[in-house]
Amino acid sequence: MEEEISVLMSVYKNDIPQNVKIAVDSVMNQTLKPKQIVMVVDGPVPDDLKDMLISLEKEYDIYENIWLKENLGTGGALEHNWERCKYKYVAKMDSDDISVPDRFEKQIKFLKEHPEIDVVGSNGQEFYSEIKNLAGIKKVPETHEEIVKFMKGRSPFCNMSLMMKREIIEKAGGFKPWFYAEDYYLYIRMYLAGAKFHNLQENLVYIRIDKNTFSRRHGLKYYKSIKGLLKIMYKNHMIGFFRYTKEKIIRFVGHVMVPKKMKNFMWRKFLRG
Repeated sequence: MEEEISVLMSVYKNDIPQNVKIAVDSVMNQTLKPKQIVMVVDGPVPDDLKDMLISLEKEYDIYENIWLKENLGTGGALEHNWERCKYKYVAKMDSDDISVPDRFEKQIKFLKEHPEIDVVGSNGQEFYSEIKNLAGIKKVPETHEEIVKFMKGRSPFCNMSLMMKREIIEKAGGFKPWFYAEDYYLYIRMYLAGAKFHNLQENLVYIRIDKNTFSRRHGLKYYKSIKGLLKIMYKNHMIGFFRYTKEKIIRFVGHVMVPKKMKNFMWRKFLRG
């Protein structure tokens, strides 16, 4: 079976070729197959990764590489290239994660049964290096109301699990850069554009992590990035002044004052997303 789905992915110089291959194969092996895969190559990449990307284009007719001359970061790379996705639904997928075989089938079925929903995601199973090395489960809020409430403090989705109606992405202004938080920025803008959300309460993606996954989002620059998103929510009456101030304090402590070596614990317990 095939559906009007465009899969949007990006890759950059530090991605491992074999992981990219596994990620794309997991998309191609869906029980409900997409009609298009758009892979944005964010700047120059090593020869082995370049060869892998070229081989994927030869292997799969629906697969397309878009080569950028310079690295723009994920938000910048997708900003002017997501519009290459031409079908009704846009599935987000990361270049080193894995979709379970019936992910698309379950998400499209849900969207067709609930036409008021614009964005559907799921929980995710984290793993180290190989699927057999399971770690924690990233559990996300289920209903629209729960998601919006959660969004006021943290990102409410597993980004690589999302299936979105193309029209809501367009209505929200598309993908845009925002330091280490371009996905969260998109969710806020989709909400302000009137989107309705849902997360299926099952693990439809495997999320690759490593010992540094939760400590990368650290430092004053990242704090300022998140503070900027909080300010957008405050100005648009998503949160009040007390919540705005409270979240800024929590984020400053977590992202600036806490040592990196303590960050894995803090991120899992308090700041995740």
